[in-house]
Amino acid sequence: MFYQSTRGKTKNISFIQAVKMGLANDGGLLIPQYIPVIKEDLSQLNFRELTLYLMKIYIGDEIEESTLWELIQKSYSSFDTDEIVPIIKKDDIYIAELFHGPTLAFKDIALQFLGNLFEYILQREEKKMNILGATSGDTGSAAIEGVRGKKNMNIFILYPYGKVSPIQQKQMTTVEEKNVFCIAINGSFDDCQYIVKKIFSDIQFKQKYMLGAVNSINWTRILAQIIYYFYAYFQIHTKGSVYFSVPTGNFGNIFAGFIAKKMGLDIDKLILATNENDILSKFVNTGIYKKGKVTNTISPSMDIQIASNFERYLYYLFDENGEKIRHLMNTFSKYGEIKIDKQKLQTVQADFLSAKATETETTEEIRNFYKETGYILDPHTAVGVKVGRQLRDKEKPLICLATAHPAKFRKPVEKGTGMLPPIPPSLQNIEKKKEKFTVIDASFEQVKTFIEQYALR
Repeated sequence: MFYQSTRGKTKNISFIQAVKMGLANDGGLLIPQYIPVIKEDLSQLNFRELTLYLMKIYIGDEIEESTLWELIQKSYSSFDTDEIVPIIKKDDIYIAELFHGPTLAFKDIALQFLGNLFEYILQREEKKMNILGATSGDTGSAAIEGVRGKKNMNIFILYPYGKVSPIQQKQMTTVEEKNVFCIAINGSFDDCQYIVKKIFSDIQFKQKYMLGAVNSINWTRILAQIIYYFYAYFQIHTKGSVYFSVPTGNFGNIFAGFIAKKMGLDIDKLILATNENDILSKFVNTGIYKKGKVTNTISPSMDIQIASNFERYLYYLFDENGEKIRHLMNTFSKYGEIKIDKQKLQTVQADFLSAKATETETTEEIRNFYKETGYILDPHTAVGVKVGRQLRDKEKPLICLATAHPAKFRKPVEKGTGMLPPIPPSLQNIEKKKEKFTVIDASFEQVKTFIEQYALR
């Protein structure tokens, strides 16, 4: 399997090259040259076996099957359940719990694997790497957990200062390993993401400091997330189509579902659930993708206006036309807006339904769902459940992705349920631990200077 850029100028990239490159050298995002359609019955495979089968399709013979199996086994050994993704039925919906990894968020499923994959590649090639990423809350801690203490790697994580939950910040900033650098940016997540993308677009700097990407601009993140769509579908033992409801910010999680659907998984609709930062919801309903001001909410990982992975979806929407995508992204960069015609909007709406949930509605959903089922939702999952129940077809199964453990968002959960969520062992006493981070203005040059100072060479 080879990879190419959404913007058409970077082509014939191997899987290993794609992993290391992160953002394509032409500024686009890497995608496989084709999407395979799965016709085999995989329903009897467990999560690890399914991961091996599906990943082999996209990796080919670049990594021996025995080595890939070892990476998969190692990556999921730190999860607190052998199922990896338990499927819990509550009333008439299914909850796919994606938060059983070491940092209690769905990002662990991809980033535990990516951290081990980076380590394998660097050992094989006898090289070093400086990993750079931006987080709106959960990616940072999951990425850090995946590479902390590993040789030949430093990791630099940018996050919006004061705009992630206290526990999300502590999960990043209390890590003591010397290869971890947390950068608190005075700005929004979009500022963090812009800086990271701009640094990766500086090809000379990227190559000089051997930069690698952990954000979902890295195709491996998407690949690992495709797996749990197949797994969840098989676990509910249906023979018909289903709806998936996905709390959405940066479009990576739901884009993995879109790829799963293209691979032949029987998904009727992907329900794109947003909070007040509803740029994606407006696009699905109106065909207008227009940048707005970031609103801070109780579901901070979704407080995003510019969704990185949206470019990948546009690539398929516009018939894999790299030149068209270059034009669209240049237009968006210049004017902050993209519009599509009615025919394209019909194509979008054939795959997606979308609505937003306000903070009040999210809190009410936490409260109501707890009263109805005794199950505690975190505020992100509550957005997905609220919108999913609103837009579903009741004749078809609804699977809601639970993206984080409720203990990471104690105040919103307490407000909704009247009680504090149980604290898992990994979070006990975390508030008492000493933090290590650096506050920097939302400045491309200042962040570059910081990386130059601490990067491995």
